[in-house]
Amino acid sequence: MKKFAVVAMMATALLGSTSSYAADLEVTHWWTSAGEAAAVAEFARVFEEETGNKWIDSALAGSGTGANPVIISRIIGGDPMGATQMNTGRDAEELIQAGLIRDLTDVVADMDIDSFYVDQSLLEPCKIDGGLYCLPVNIHSWDWLWLSTKAYEKIGQPVPKDWNEYVASWPKLQEAGILPFGLATGWPFSGIPGVLMSGIGGSDLVLKINRDKDAEAVRSPEFRKVAEALDALRKVVSPETMVPSFGDVGTQLIEGTAAGNIHGDWLQGDLQVAGAVPGKDYECLPALGLGTQLTGGGDSFYFPVLPEGTDPAVIEAQAQLARTLISPEAQLAFNLKKGSMPIRTDIDLSQANPCMQKALGLLKNGLLPSGDFALSSDTQQQMQDLNTEFLDDDSITVDDYIERYASIIESAD
Repeated sequence: MKKFAVVAMMATALLGSTSSYAADLEVTHWWTSAGEAAAVAEFARVFEEETGNKWIDSALAGSGTGANPVIISRIIGGDPMGATQMNTGRDAEELIQAGLIRDLTDVVADMDIDSFYVDQSLLEPCKIDGGLYCLPVNIHSWDWLWLSTKAYEKIGQPVPKDWNEYVASWPKLQEAGILPFGLATGWPFSGIPGVLMSGIGGSDLVLKINRDKDAEAVRSPEFRKVAEALDALRKVVSPETMVPSFGDVGTQLIEGTAAGNIHGDWLQGDLQVAGAVPGKDYECLPALGLGTQLTGGGDSFYFPVLPEGTDPAVIEAQAQLARTLISPEAQLAFNLKKGSMPIRTDIDLSQANPCMQKALGLLKNGLLPSGDFALSSDTQQQMQDLNTEFLDDDSITVDDYIERYASIIESAD
């Protein structure tokens, strides 16, 4: 048994004129890695330059798993921030139903957002009972296989073109003392099963499980291949080789001490900050080099209802930030640093690096619903607990894993 430390602008005219009532607006988020910090700084810069308000940065550690409880407890407890980032999906559903999140319908009424959002499915989780309660600011996908050029140079093999070639290279990598797969402790493992389901299992399997909640699809031969791939992967990962953060895995890839990693496209923001160049220092394979679609999610901003007596300038600053975040200038600046795809169809992406260009090509085929979109927070947590336990405990067989996964889907809401 292995014991892992796994925790489970339009320009100014569109934005509106600069407010004569400059206000401080606290913004919470969990963008704390080097690439993420560089990206969020672009949002802050544009907001302050265009509105005259002050972005008060309140970064939280732990990504969604660690930050979400803090965000939610503050809002429920009557100490809301001015704005907060959360995953696009169902994480804020109960807050919205409780009337604790501001309806943005009137705020963006003149922006015709339906005309420029690249995929309308992104807005669906934000639209509840006729209101608009969040604004997606990017499209992120977990569905990426990152490969180290230097690692494959060391073993004298070309960089693999897909998951199957990558798996076939593991024995030679191990002989050379190179980690086949770099992994960070905690939440980074949570997205890997979904990537395998999409790339190996295929689009139909993703739809049957995530959208249709079809437990029999989990018991199918297609899903068994996914579970077997996850089983093979856990056999080349060991606790002593795990690193503290996904940014550290990026360093392993650049140095060639690890050959590959499955992680979301935000990893390329950190690789970019480190000076690594796609096609030279690393390769990026969307959908494991096997599929033609990406599962899509990303980040959205929510604006809590502020307490009675709040300075009207702060409430106005909320509205101005909402408009700023989806403006062309902010969208371009943020996403080029973040590594994610922008939500707008009307901005020039000629500066995008080769990885983003690959993603944009697949985006034309439409997005598959990620677990964040289709499954409740409770169901997502059950799946994360199962995946973490499967990684941690070799005694859990593939059959056990499949049946427990099916049971979660049978009761999913």
